[in-house]
Order: sequence, then C-alpha cells, then structure tokens
Amino acid sequence: MKVRRVGATALLIECSDSDHVEDWRAELWRRRQRGELRVTEIVPGARTVLLDGVEPGTETLLAAWGPTPGEARAAGDLVRIPTIFDGQDLDSVADLWRVTTDETVRRLVDTPLIVAFCGFAPGFAYLRGFPEAWAVPRLAAPRPRVPAGAVALAGGYAGIYPTASPGGWQLVGQTDIDLFDVRRKQPALLSPGTRVRLVAA
Repeated sequence: MKVRRVGATALLIECSDSDHVEDWRAELWRRRQRGELRVTEIVPGARTVLLDGVEPGTETLLAAWGPTPGEARAAGDLVRIPTIFDGQDLDSVADLWRVTTDETVRRLVDTPLIVAFCGFAPGFAYLRGFPEAWAVPRLAAPRPRVPAGAVALAGGYAGIYPTASPGGWQLVGQTDIDLFDVRRKQPALLSPGTRVRLVAA
C-alpha cells in the first residue's frame, strides 16, 4: 500500500489489486463511522482509494492501520437483481467461455458479486467476483444505444446500464429494476461494498 498526496486536502491510496481496494474501502468506512477518520469522501477505484477532505495527520493514521483481508466481502447489504437472460451477446459469451448457454446463465446466477466502484454514468456500478478466466472483451465497435436495465459483461466486470446510452459491453440480459432515482434518499441503488446476486426472472 502506497499513499500519496494529490491535492491540498486529498490523498490517494494505491493498492496491489481489487481485493486490496475493497479491504481498504471497508476499513476506512468503518473508521469514519466510529469517528476515527475525518474525511469528506471515500472513493474506491479499480486499484486506488481516493480520500478527499482529509485533515492533517491522516497519512500517519493510515500508516498505522491495516484492514482484515476478505472481511468486507461478506458484510455489505445484499441486493438481488431479477434478470431475464436474453441478451444479444449471451451466445457469444457462452462461446468465449466454451460452455452452453444454460451453463453460462448458471454461472451468472451462482456467482456472488460485489460493487467495486461506480462510474461511467450515475448509478452505474462495476461488479466484480468472476474468476479471471471468465473475462470477456468489449465489443470491437460500441453500440450507439444500449437500453436501460441491460445486464452486461466486459473485462472481469459485470454492469447494469441505469439509463439508455452508448456502450460496448457484452449484453447477457435485462432487468427492470430502478438503479438510479434522484427522488430517493440514496439515489443510486448500488454503491461500493454492496453485495449483488443476479436472479433468473
């Protein structure tokens, strides 16, 4: 773990891998809830955690702390996503995985996922949990319009499009769950640390 200052009140924790990111995110959120860490924002990324609004001395605290590996991945809230597995690229994913379409769906619903970080669009969560061998490439040419609720794969991540937008992920299914609503107290249904299961609808 390496910490470097990236602004007057911001620190960036550079982690070894995505598991390390999740461990640090959970540890920092716990310490903020207990009042041990005063910070405005904790923003996880693929290999980093950004702390914004930190107070003097935070770097010293970070050097003394160490998260418990794996503890966070069993502690977050669980959200089940009812999914119809009829995506345009489902057969292509099955071919890449060298299994049947039915086996592809079974893998998708049997794998526990967790929100690693959010980005791209409001409410879009990058879900991790698949083995590295299941990583699939993005499309060579992005679609000009992917419908809202599309369940998709790219690289080692799964994602669900909260609104209609261009996109190059492999489409495996569709859900009608509302992922982002500004009228809710928490507009985004999925936030970092949330556990997710895809459920065949």
